[in-house]
Amino acid sequence: MSETELVLRSRRVVTPEGTRAASVVVKDGRIAAVLPYDDRAPAGARVEDFGDDVLLPGLVDTHVHVNDPGRTEWEGFWTATRAAAAGGITTLVDMPLNSLPPTTTAAHLDTKRAVARSKAHIDVGFWGGAIPGNVKDLRPLHDAGVFGFKCFLSPSGVDEFPEVDQRQLAAALGEIAGFDGLLIVHAEDPGHLDAAPQPHGPKYADFLASRPRISENDAIAGLIVLAQRLDARVHVLHLSSSDALPLIAAAKREGVRITVESCPHFLTLTAEEIPDGATEFKCCPPIREAANQDALWEGLADGTIDCIVSDHSPSTADLKTADFGAAWGGISSLQLGLPAIWTDARERGHTLDDVVRWMATAPAALVGLDRKGAIEPGRDADFTVLAPEETFTVDPQALQHRNKITAYAGKTLYGVVRSTWLRGRRINDGATLTEPTGELLERPHRP
Repeated sequence: MSETELVLRSRRVVTPEGTRAASVVVKDGRIAAVLPYDDRAPAGARVEDFGDDVLLPGLVDTHVHVNDPGRTEWEGFWTATRAAAAGGITTLVDMPLNSLPPTTTAAHLDTKRAVARSKAHIDVGFWGGAIPGNVKDLRPLHDAGVFGFKCFLSPSGVDEFPEVDQRQLAAALGEIAGFDGLLIVHAEDPGHLDAAPQPHGPKYADFLASRPRISENDAIAGLIVLAQRLDARVHVLHLSSSDALPLIAAAKREGVRITVESCPHFLTLTAEEIPDGATEFKCCPPIREAANQDALWEGLADGTIDCIVSDHSPSTADLKTADFGAAWGGISSLQLGLPAIWTDARERGHTLDDVVRWMATAPAALVGLDRKGAIEPGRDADFTVLAPEETFTVDPQALQHRNKITAYAGKTLYGVVRSTWLRGRRINDGATLTEPTGELLERPHRP
C-alpha cells in the first residue's frame, strides 16, 4: 500500500453492498480497496475528504448521439464529453448515426475514432450500425471493438442510416447471434406510424397521436419472437410505452435474452406539461402521459427496465421550429440526467443506491465494461461527488452542450455535482474542466 496515490473519503459512499462511510483507496488509476472511513491513510497518500457529500461511481451513458464528424455543429466530442463530465458521467458510448459517415463499416469506425481521440474528456466507446445491405460489415465491426449494433425499425430521420425491414432485421440478428453480439433496437413499427395521423403544427397532442403506443408494443413483441427463435441478445432502446412492460417481463421469465432502457425525459417530463410549440420536448418515441410515467417507474422498481440512459440527441436551434411535424426530434439532457432522475426518484421513495444501479452499474454491465459502474476493488477509479440535498435551477446558458437548448430550462432540480474523477484524476471541480484525458474504449474480448 506504500505506493497508494490517493484516498477519497466520504460519510456516504455508494457501494454494491449499500451506502456507508468509507475510504476509497486509489492506486494506478484503479480502486485498490474500500476501507472503513476512519482507517488511517497509507503513508504518502493524498487524502480528499468530502464529508457528507456522496461519493458515487462515475455514471455510464450508453446512448449518446455525438454527431461528430459531419454534423459537429449539432454537438461534437469536445462539447459532449465536457457536458458529460459536468453531469457526473465518466463513460459514454456513441451512437452510430447522425455523424457523417455513420459507423456502419470498420473504416467508418476508424474515421470516428480519429476524430474523437484528442477531444474526449471522458472515456468513449462506440456502437456499430445495422442497416440494409451491411450484414457483411457486422463481424468486422465486432472484431474492431464496437459494443454492439443499432438498427431502426422505422425511419431514423437521416437518409444515410435507413431502417431495416423484417427480413433484413432477421438477417442482421442472425449474423450478430453467430458471434453472440448485441443488437440494440429503435422499436417502433412503421405500419402503425404510417396509419396514424401525421404530425403538423404546434400542438403537442397532435404529435403524440402520431406516435401511438401500439407502434412500440407491436415492434417489441415481434423483436421478442425473433430473439427467442435465434437465441439472440437484444436490447430495447428508449422505452416510452408502459404497455410493453408485461410483454418484456414475460419474455425475461421465459429466458429471452432481452434488456431494456428508458430515459430521463420519459421518467421526469409528461405530455400534460408540454406547451404548444415547445419542440425542445419533441423526441421519438414521444414523452407520454403522467399515468404512463408512473408505470415506467414501477417497471424500474421491479427490474423489468434495466437501466436509464440519456438518448442525448441534440441539434442546432434552427431545426427546433415551432412545428412538431417539421422540428428535429431529440432532447438534449447529457449534463442533466443525474439531477433530473434523482429529483423524481427521491420523491418516489428511491435511493441513490437505486439511481447508481440504473445509471452506472446496469449500463456498464450491458456493454460488458466490468471495470466501470461500481465502487469496489479492481474497478477504474471513476467517481462523481454529489450534494444530493442541494438544488439548482437549470440555466441553458450554463450547460456545456454546444447548443443551449433543453427541455429542462427553468426547472429546479436536486443534486449538485461537486466534482467528477476519471481514473483517480479530478476532471471537473464543479466550475472548470481539465483538458481531455479520456480514453477510447473497445468491447472487452471474452474467451
